[in-house]
Amino acid sequence: MTEIETQVQYGSYMMTAEQVYNQEDDWDRDLLLDPAWEKQQRKTFTAWCNSHLRKAGTQIENIEEDFRNGLKLMLLLEVISGERLPKPDKGKMRFHKIANVNKALDFICSKGVKLVSIGAEEIVDGNVKMTLGMIWTIILRFAIQDISVEETSAKEGLLLWCQRKTAPYRNVNVQNFHISWKDGLALCALIHRHRPDLIDYSKLRKDDPIGNLNTAFEVAEKYLDIPKMLDAEDIVNTPKPDEKAIMTYVSCFYHAFAGAEQAETAANRICKVLAVNQENEKLMQEYEKLASELLEWIRRTIPWLENRVAEQTMRAMQQKLEDFRDYRRVHKPPKVQEKCQLEINFNTLQTKLRLSNRPAFMPSEGKMVSDIANAWKGLEQVEKGYEEWLLTEIRRLERLDHLAEKFKQKCSLHESWTSGKVELLSMKDYESASLMEIRALMRKHEAFESDLAAHQDRVEQIAAIAQELNELDYHDAVSINSRCQGICDQWDNLGTLTQKRRDSLERVEKLWETIDQLYLEFAKRAAPFNNWMDGAMEDLQDMFIVHSIEEIQSLITAHDQFKATLPEADKERMTTMGIQNEIVKIAQTYGIKLSGINPYTVLSPQDITNKWDAVKHLVPLRDQMLQEEVARQQSNERLRRQFAAQANIIGPWIQTKMEEISHVSVDIAGSLEEQMSSLKQYEQNIINYKSNIDKLEGDHQLSQESLIFDNKHTNYTMEHVRVGWEQLLTTIARTINEVENQILTRDAKGISQEQLNEFRASFNHFDRKRNGMMDPDDFRACLISMGYDLGEVEFARIMTLVDPNNTGVVTFQAFIDFMTRETAETDTADQVMASFKILASDKTYITVEELRRELPPEQADYCISRMTKYIGGDAPPGALDYISFSSALYGESDL
Repeated sequence: MTEIETQVQYGSYMMTAEQVYNQEDDWDRDLLLDPAWEKQQRKTFTAWCNSHLRKAGTQIENIEEDFRNGLKLMLLLEVISGERLPKPDKGKMRFHKIANVNKALDFICSKGVKLVSIGAEEIVDGNVKMTLGMIWTIILRFAIQDISVEETSAKEGLLLWCQRKTAPYRNVNVQNFHISWKDGLALCALIHRHRPDLIDYSKLRKDDPIGNLNTAFEVAEKYLDIPKMLDAEDIVNTPKPDEKAIMTYVSCFYHAFAGAEQAETAANRICKVLAVNQENEKLMQEYEKLASELLEWIRRTIPWLENRVAEQTMRAMQQKLEDFRDYRRVHKPPKVQEKCQLEINFNTLQTKLRLSNRPAFMPSEGKMVSDIANAWKGLEQVEKGYEEWLLTEIRRLERLDHLAEKFKQKCSLHESWTSGKVELLSMKDYESASLMEIRALMRKHEAFESDLAAHQDRVEQIAAIAQELNELDYHDAVSINSRCQGICDQWDNLGTLTQKRRDSLERVEKLWETIDQLYLEFAKRAAPFNNWMDGAMEDLQDMFIVHSIEEIQSLITAHDQFKATLPEADKERMTTMGIQNEIVKIAQTYGIKLSGINPYTVLSPQDITNKWDAVKHLVPLRDQMLQEEVARQQSNERLRRQFAAQANIIGPWIQTKMEEISHVSVDIAGSLEEQMSSLKQYEQNIINYKSNIDKLEGDHQLSQESLIFDNKHTNYTMEHVRVGWEQLLTTIARTINEVENQILTRDAKGISQEQLNEFRASFNHFDRKRNGMMDPDDFRACLISMGYDLGEVEFARIMTLVDPNNTGVVTFQAFIDFMTRETAETDTADQVMASFKILASDKTYITVEELRRELPPEQADYCISRMTKYIGGDAPPGALDYISFSSALYGESDL
């Protein structure tokens, strides 16, 4: 090496080796004053030197003494560098020693290291600081400088190597070369990472640093040939172990394991190369195999596609097409995928060979990608021609099948239409038919002739299709011709039979025209007469519902008018029956066989006779029903008048009593006891009147049983009377109850009779409707007249008292309750609360014992069961809250 400036990274800046050594000189001056660090460096550097000197069969005991003559120093440099130094001087004089040391220092400088402040004289004189600095310089250059890990070198490279190797281990976090190594776990982790058989890392404890360090030292010395360079106690007991000593010792591990890592790297490189070759050979074999299989499939498929032998039926050709579609859908797609994969594999193989500097792959003859592409192109050309041939043949057979199917369809339609036509034209049904039937047969025959002419075009189409099938050499032309000939022969026969039937129908038609005229005359007279009899029978049997004498008299008058029309109806019947007699006479004279049925009507002479007899039988029955209904309506009229006479008396009586009671509750004078006596007398009179109501109920029951639901003689119904009676009883009871409540209020509140009279007078004055109730405006005016000074808030409060349900009116009882509350003394929640406070001896709570001591048992139990538990820190267990209880008694919130 020539004047190389070795770079070592410290902290966040880079410096040359010269700068490092200058810095180390400064560091020595400051830190080597620490005896602990100097001791660690002495031992470490001595052990490091001996690890190399022993290769030459020697060692040192005292680092500052044994290097003074320069001989072992030169030997050390030869061992660690593998180079020969100049021959040392043999003398023992001082200048001989200086010369030897200078040779060693010159050799160090020749390796690109600039030594500053380190001279041969200091080494010869045994300067400990300079000697340690020199050894550290040698260690940096020959043991640490060449360490390189991911583009970092020297100290940083060694630190990164340690971090990478110990990263997976628990309790290990290498960040430096001093305190990160104090617990010994980092050294054990390095050994376990490379030689897991030497240390059971799971048994190590972070709280045993000396044990961990000694384990690492002993294992390293015994199995890794790394001498013990440090003392566990010195490292543990030093706040910050010497960084140079730690780096020197750790670098020995790097060099010890570097050889193993290099061997592993070399083995990996060989395996990688072999794996690439094996993969390439496998791809070559797969290509050859796939290419052979694909070319063989193409060779087998082309002859099948070149087979162009046509089938005779559409089904067979469609099967060929289906086979071709299966080939397209099922067989070919995997081969397309194989061809694509083959090209991909070939390109991938060539790329891998090129990237690994291997020669390009040359497939066997005829299996090049271009050969496969040409074979595939030939396959697709044959495939295209086969598809075009299939479609052409299918279209040709489709045309033939279409014509044959069309021929069969038209023949089937024609044969279906002609089915039974020969038998129909040969029938002689006209010989026993009526004129109407004959004329119908004639119309039907004319329609058939029109239909026959319309089917002429279909017969011609059938013949044309048969001719085209013969021209196209249809495979089943014999059956086509036979069927076509049969249809033509049948068509000629139908034409002959059609003309013969027309002649027969025209001859018979004239014989029935005379009889038909008589049938028509009978039908014209019989129909209206039959309708008149149906209507008469319906009216005579009609059920009627009447509710008065007038309605039944109207029905009797209508029935008398009907009986007056019976003679004229009998004349019409005789005329109609005469026409039928003449028809029978003509038929007997000319020997015509009558069917017995008139074609113009469903009515027979017997029908007319039977209905006439029924009408004559129903007339007297109708007379009897009408007379019975007259008697029933007269009885109902008597019941109506009887009920009306009583209802017209009871209804006004109830209404009068209701008005009297309402006036009594407002206008009656005197004391409340006198008012009560008067009202009781009213109540007794009303009760005594109950017998009249019961008698009216009996008359109403009779009317209901006779189904009488209306009565023009009165406006009162039984329901009206019942409702009025119940209201009367309710009103007198409510009025009596109001007076009783007033008496209770007067006695409870100490209100005088004069005050009640004054309240009554004021209420009556402002009760403008005289119905015992005031609306809010009248109530407000009443309070103002009595001296109340009311604001909106105060009046709203009063309304909640007198009208809690928001009915919009104030009753006299509510008015009295309010006035007595305002004028009389009453207990309040505050008064009750003050009483409880006395019993509780001015406490805010009361105990169960105090309640039982001061109150009767019943009242005490009542209070205990309803009082809530007192919530407060100063109360004994079981204390009760009498304040909220007092508020709840009067419906107030406990504020």
